Amino acid sequence: MRRLNVFFLLSLSLPVLATDTPARLVDPFVGTLSDFGQLSPAAVAPYGMVQLGPDTNAANHAGYDYAATELLGLSHTRAVGVGCGGAGGDLRISLHYADFPDSKRIDKSTELASAGYYRVGYGNGLIAEATATRGAGILRFTVPRTGKVDLAIDPRPAYADRIAAHWDNTQADDLRATLRAGTVCNVGSYTLYTASVIRHQGKVPEGVITIDDDGVASLQLSAEAGDTIEVRTGLSSVDSTAAAAVRRAELANRVLEEVAAATMAKWEEELGRISIEAPKEQRALFYTSLFRVMQTPVAIADPDGRYRGSDGQLKRVDDGQQRYTSWALWDNYRTQLPLIGLIDPARAGDIARSLAALYDEGKHRWATGTEPFLTVRTEHAGVALLDFYRKGITNFDARAALTNMVTESPSLVRRTPDERIEAAYDDWAIAELAKELGDTATSDRFRSQALEYRDDWLQVFDQLDDDADVVGARGLYQGTIWQYRWAPVFDLPWLADTLAERLRPELAQFFNDNLYNMTNQPSIHVPWMLSWSGDRSATAAIVRRYLNESVDHGYTNAGKRSTPWHGPSFALAPQGFADGMDDDAGTMSAWYVWGSLGLYPLIPGKPEYVIGLPTVCRAVISTGKDQQVHIAVSRSLDSGPPAFEGEPIESNQIEHASLVAGGVLHFSSSRDMACENVTRPDPD
Repeated sequence: MRRLNVFFLLSLSLPVLATDTPARLVDPFVGTLSDFGQLSPAAVAPYGMVQLGPDTNAANHAGYDYAATELLGLSHTRAVGVGCGGAGGDLRISLHYADFPDSKRIDKSTELASAGYYRVGYGNGLIAEATATRGAGILRFTVPRTGKVDLAIDPRPAYADRIAAHWDNTQADDLRATLRAGTVCNVGSYTLYTASVIRHQGKVPEGVITIDDDGVASLQLSAEAGDTIEVRTGLSSVDSTAAAAVRRAELANRVLEEVAAATMAKWEEELGRISIEAPKEQRALFYTSLFRVMQTPVAIADPDGRYRGSDGQLKRVDDGQQRYTSWALWDNYRTQLPLIGLIDPARAGDIARSLAALYDEGKHRWATGTEPFLTVRTEHAGVALLDFYRKGITNFDARAALTNMVTESPSLVRRTPDERIEAAYDDWAIAELAKELGDTATSDRFRSQALEYRDDWLQVFDQLDDDADVVGARGLYQGTIWQYRWAPVFDLPWLADTLAERLRPELAQFFNDNLYNMTNQPSIHVPWMLSWSGDRSATAAIVRRYLNESVDHGYTNAGKRSTPWHGPSFALAPQGFADGMDDDAGTMSAWYVWGSLGLYPLIPGKPEYVIGLPTVCRAVISTGKDQQVHIAVSRSLDSGPPAFEGEPIESNQIEHASLVAGGVLHFSSSRDMACENVTRPDPD
């Protein structure tokens, strides 16, 4: 059968042939170099379990390094820029000529990736291609010359430690495995089931699969020049039979090109929730960032609705619903989940139900020992639920969630000053959700408990001593006293009153003395505090600087650098982030998106956005309710306050309800926005 060129088929399958549609602008190589983002170019569908991509030597945490020279194989799962140890994921597959077993060298000139597709040449002309759906993937090898080739399927690799791997069946047309591994940072564990079929030139090969002493499954094939060897795999949290059903349902008999085209079309649909007008390179970085935002949390329910919860128990979602997992909430409750809540409230409803279910399934601070998939940590699930609820995403049992949040509160860690602020935020969320539900007694009790942090803040953070710029001082987690002093965003009016006339000067000092850390989360909201306090122009200048310019980055997670690393915080390049800056499950990518739009969810749990100044010329945001928000920037010598539907916004804040009702948010800027000859968003 003659092979079809994947990009030819993609172009025929999409409704738009232009090369600068959102999905076509995505560059999956951004953030894949060394420790600059910890990302992978793997083929992935929106919110997909499968991230089918390359594992290399050397590797970053996601198993791949753009500068690597050797391909070890391609594996099916990834954690998305969340740090700790890590090197690739589950079920690594490789293929080599039997007479050239060490043919691993990557031919970088052949490597390419797009939204939902990856391709690389290696060894002496071998080509590997991959695409993915939510729960399945196709990996295809093309051989350049006649000879015997060895296909190896290795169950041992994982992001963290492999605990167990067992082959349930070893037939070429029904290869099944049960895999158990540690979750991120080896806290807790997950069990995953896989079911694969092998095809040689579209047919089941006749050879016998052997299992060596290390558990690696191997199959030798006699191939002609131009032959294809394909491995089609389904994943499930249910069992290996379910994994086979996922593969059949999501891949059917479609060829790789058809699946890749369908996945790209899904990316076009999802990324199209925001249209922007900006220079092409800026649009590419914007949509690449939004692409990363839409990779977590992971949709875990099979096509028949079944999944396993974090308690390991088999469950089923109702028709039309989905269940999500793979949490990194300490990071992305700040930016990424609020963005999903704005642009995709239907999906946010499923995410909210999934978060609420964690409590009934024995929610831990990090991961349980019976997770259905890779996950990290679940702090501030209650804050995220409050945030969703106040934004009209109420299709979860809020009263049950409140009861569970109350039950969890005594177990919150409160050993160090930052942990006490974090716990206070969760207690505040209990008080606010109880208020929404009319439970005055619970609201008053937990508001009082939440505000107990104030005495601690006055002792540790008010007057800045010699240790104020020391990472880890007084037990702080990956941050300084300067950075954590701004953490109680839920209590900003009190913080502003306490600092009084010191607030604006000390915020200015924080940035003038380069005490701000863009590479980790504790203080990423602080640029927007200036606008909240009345200085929108200062916020606009700082955000623009970190979005677009090379700056000095002075911190690592462990300490302060003797010499700052100088470079961009975000870039359309494999070195896509500042040195040591993890994307943390879309947290930093979402920060880029918010900054580009000139809006920011400063206080998750309060349904409002602080306003800065967009760096894009125009934007159209679909709010998922048949309404659109149009953001427009015009050049003016008088850069007065922004206006919504013609009414000036003097407070530098806009309510979520007003925004999602639709309308025009207009900005005046004295800056040249370089908006000539750029692509305009469709106003319809």
